[in-house]
Amino acid sequence: MTVTRRKDGTIGYVELANPPVNAINREMRQGLLDAVQWAEAEALERVILSGAGRGFAAGADAREFDRAPEPPHLPEVLRRIELSPVPWIAAVHGAALGGGAEILLACRYRIARPDATLGLPEVTLGVVPGAGGTQRLPRLVGMPAALDLIPTGRAISGDAALRIGLVDALADDPVALASAVPSKRLKLALPVGQRPASTAPEVAFTDARNAAEKSMSGQIAPRRAIELLELAQTQPLDAGLRHERETFLALRQSDQARALRHVFFAERAARAPAWLTATAQPPRHVAITGDATVVAGIACAMLKAGFRVTILATGAAEREHAQIDRIIADSLSRESLDTDGADQMRARLAISEDFGAAGAADLAVEAAFADLQATRAAMERLQAALPGHTILATTTPGLDVDQIARGLDEPSRLLGLRLPAPAHLTRLLEIVRGAATSDAALATAFALARTLRKVPVLSDAGVGPIGDRILARRDEAADTLLSLGARPQEVHAAMVAFGFPAGPAAADTPRDPLAGAIPAAEISRRLVLAMIDGVAGVLGAGRGADIDLVSVLGHGFPRWRGGLIHYADTLGAGRILAELQELASQGGAAARTPDPVIEDCARRGIPLSEWRR
Repeated sequence: MTVTRRKDGTIGYVELANPPVNAINREMRQGLLDAVQWAEAEALERVILSGAGRGFAAGADAREFDRAPEPPHLPEVLRRIELSPVPWIAAVHGAALGGGAEILLACRYRIARPDATLGLPEVTLGVVPGAGGTQRLPRLVGMPAALDLIPTGRAISGDAALRIGLVDALADDPVALASAVPSKRLKLALPVGQRPASTAPEVAFTDARNAAEKSMSGQIAPRRAIELLELAQTQPLDAGLRHERETFLALRQSDQARALRHVFFAERAARAPAWLTATAQPPRHVAITGDATVVAGIACAMLKAGFRVTILATGAAEREHAQIDRIIADSLSRESLDTDGADQMRARLAISEDFGAAGAADLAVEAAFADLQATRAAMERLQAALPGHTILATTTPGLDVDQIARGLDEPSRLLGLRLPAPAHLTRLLEIVRGAATSDAALATAFALARTLRKVPVLSDAGVGPIGDRILARRDEAADTLLSLGARPQEVHAAMVAFGFPAGPAAADTPRDPLAGAIPAAEISRRLVLAMIDGVAGVLGAGRGADIDLVSVLGHGFPRWRGGLIHYADTLGAGRILAELQELASQGGAAARTPDPVIEDCARRGIPLSEWRR
């Protein structure tokens, strides 16, 4: 049973129970509808709706998105809850997201724990709220607050929800308080759908569209959500609900929604491989040495996660202090860090030019020295200063972990950690296994990813880190374009138009293009084809999703295109092969034989993501 119910006197208790996150599926929708009919038949005085386990309901079951909608549909179920003569009270702990938040909006009264999480994140999956979110939320909290939440997909705490009027009260035990709400107050509570529509000036919608274009460039769903909020100002609720549902159903089968769902599930599936059974030793004290700018980003990621950090400065320590202070100040200005958190980060930080100061570290990271000899020298200094159990890691792109390991007394404790810059903001941790890397070191790296709240991807040094292959081929193709007359700022603009945050050769000041300049679409086509060709050689069982995660989370590939291999599959291996062969036929620096994996997929007529060795 995904919905349970019981009666205690005149109060009905209904609980959503579909672990682990109480995802809303057909069975749960039917259970809610049955509960409405049960409460009315029993002539209950109120129904208290809560969630089992760790939350209320974290949205619709996304696995149903690829099937035809099955009745009962959530909008109709929620309309029954909203109009029922028996008032429903939502008692929220944990997450009430997406459809879970829409259930809350349909209830007559809303109570949440202060640490609950509430929001309508549908735009991040390429759709809009489909069960009343765009029509009820502005009626409850006002249009400005609705414009701040729905087009961004932003979630807020229970405390913040009370401030904007999304909930009526806070309680550590929402169910207990729901039982005590005076009947008179409950009877006076007006259903959200019967409240007057909230309005905002046109400039508010213009600002929301500009913000959406800046933060989610190229994505359709935020714009559609803003249109639906605008519609809520003038349309009756039932008409607005129909428009919203039509928009939701049209978007959920779009290419963008499919791509965003693909990345969503790939992130959920990213974890240590089943064969890795070694016991992890999560680090507590991290030593970092290398380039000051790169070190600062890694150090702040570690400090925010609660680690003690010792920076081993190779020059004046003032540089490291200045970089750390700059990142902390930026985090404070963006309100991603409060003053207490900043003070705690500073308290856990030490900076020294003496490598012996990190003698108790259980993880040591070398960060972006310029060449192999410099990295080896740094590793030898770390090896001499640290105990034998300390895990050693290199973050420098382009260097072979196995070559670095040859200079160590115990190469089994060395691995690669690729943290794309800025490391304190990006969400990827690519773990590079060397030929000698121990399973214990790998297990510790995956534990580190969990603590840092980063998405882990495992690569082998033998075929090279995925990120290195992407960047190497992208930059090679960009150099070819520059040799053919493309300007750096044109390459930058073409990649931004494709959906990247920046190009590989950005220029500060745009200039008028040369006559006969290479079209933007041709620039992005060449660079993306090169990246696909560069990573095809690491494809295998499940590797397509790994490549997609590295390209999206680490190197700016547009999330709404699903990642490098997902996008490649929309083109098809045959087309990719033909276009690579056409570029190779032009000779010069562009001449490269397409990867055999692409040739094999084209010959067999299969997607790249399905290729197996």
